[in-house]
Amino acid sequence: MFGFVTASFKELTKEQKSRYGAVYCGICHAIKDHASQLSRINLSYDMTFLALLLMSLYEPTEQWHTNRCGIHPLRKRPWTDNEFVHYAADMNIALAYYNCLDDWQDDGNHLKKWMANYLHQFLPPIQEKYSRQCNAMETCIRQLSQLEQANCTNPDEPANCFGVLMAELLVYEEDLWAQNLRETGMALGRFIYLADATVDFVSDQRKKKYNPFVTADIGNRQQQEQHLLLAMGRCSTYYEKLPLVQDKALLDNILYSGVWTNLGQKRKEASAP
Repeated sequence: MFGFVTASFKELTKEQKSRYGAVYCGICHAIKDHASQLSRINLSYDMTFLALLLMSLYEPTEQWHTNRCGIHPLRKRPWTDNEFVHYAADMNIALAYYNCLDDWQDDGNHLKKWMANYLHQFLPPIQEKYSRQCNAMETCIRQLSQLEQANCTNPDEPANCFGVLMAELLVYEEDLWAQNLRETGMALGRFIYLADATVDFVSDQRKKKYNPFVTADIGNRQQQEQHLLLAMGRCSTYYEKLPLVQDKALLDNILYSGVWTNLGQKRKEASAP
């Protein structure tokens, strides 16, 4: 369900690409430290947005490193390290676990079941430190399963459910920025869920799998996009209320261009023979 909240790389400057890559690699290193080398295969660019957003808001002290790694053994790559990079890594591990568990329950994917069992060993310290966020993930997965089993015909219900998950992820701590972060995450989560639904519409309809647009009989692409535009419009309203300066242009690229570019690419891939 993730993979939409990433940058439009062709529009980034050389400096922005370097910055984006350094945060992405920092999260990758943190996943290895918090879990294992194998856990890095679950790394998502979406968590780079999470780290960049919180870094821009709180402007932490950053430590910079340059080295080779198992994934890029030939050339040294720069990466950055700070508390929000580590937070994004923990959220990536937890989300990967719940996502694999959901895929196993929905599709009977044995590889995803194995990965969920593998990742489970790294969850306890994350659940203890970030109980609010992990409880939101667990609740969301459970409620989404219930809505799918009930063949829910209202797209807003499952979209809101996923919105709550993203809302809690964006809130690092309960402070004066929490409400705007929560509203930004709520709308972004709705967008992600509905974007995934529009990409999978034809496939889910053919396979008779649950899809909120299928059950609501919203097959028209323009109607589906109205839901997406409303969600992203609300997301933008609260996002712009945050006092962001550092990496603002990069974050704008992700929210105002990247999500739509990736949606178009995923639609193209889904329609390919």
